[in-house]
Amino acid sequence: MKSKLLTLVFVAIASAASAQVSLKADLVAWGADIPGLSLKSAGKGDPVTALAFRYSKPVQYSGPDVMEIHQDTASAAKATEGSQNTAPIPPELLERRKKEPTLVALAKIPAGSRRVTVLIAPASAGTYQTYVIDDDPTKLPAGKLRILNYSPVKIAMRCNGKEAKEMVTKDSFVVTPQEDGQVVYELAYDNKGKWKMQENNLLAVNPKEQVQLIVLKSDADFFTNSDGGRSGFLQKVVLRRPPEDAVAP
Repeated sequence: MKSKLLTLVFVAIASAASAQVSLKADLVAWGADIPGLSLKSAGKGDPVTALAFRYSKPVQYSGPDVMEIHQDTASAAKATEGSQNTAPIPPELLERRKKEPTLVALAKIPAGSRRVTVLIAPASAGTYQTYVIDDDPTKLPAGKLRILNYSPVKIAMRCNGKEAKEMVTKDSFVVTPQEDGQVVYELAYDNKGKWKMQENNLLAVNPKEQVQLIVLKSDADFFTNSDGGRSGFLQKVVLRRPPEDAVAP
């Protein structure tokens, strides 16, 4: 009985490890542009540049549900040398890099998803940390706004005059715009146990676009004003996927 149980466990593990996916992916840099990336999809594909906090041309990916992202070692070392990211390198990535030094990141694809955004943040020792956002149309319909908290603090978002939602790191929710296509929002953050208001603002949502507002904390030059200043304790990024790049439901 014990032997049969172990066999079933090993079969389950092998099946999980070999799960295959086919989808479109958008690579977005958390910081400066990251050139020369490639996905291991039946061999390494054409080089891709992950643009700073914005979409570029989507990439078709077919392969294991743990996506491999590659970059030549010199470029990866240069891109990550000044990183303040203290997140540990995942053991699986460390192990795989022994055989493939150009492997710089892994991204776990959600089961059944046909579209993802992969945020790529410089980490340490020539590697990157990834955040995978499931953009399948069943999760983020066109004409809706998704709000995500990728900052290290708790935030509160009040949208269109409704009750505020408190969000810890990696929380998200979807908002339906008003009849005029606008989302009016108030953003506050937890400052040592007290709520501090950051801003009141509005965001237009095209009925044919997938739109998401990401709240984060970053010292990237992308958020520096022309006079060298920075506005607000937290930063925000709006990602808009145009209709021609959308996946049909």
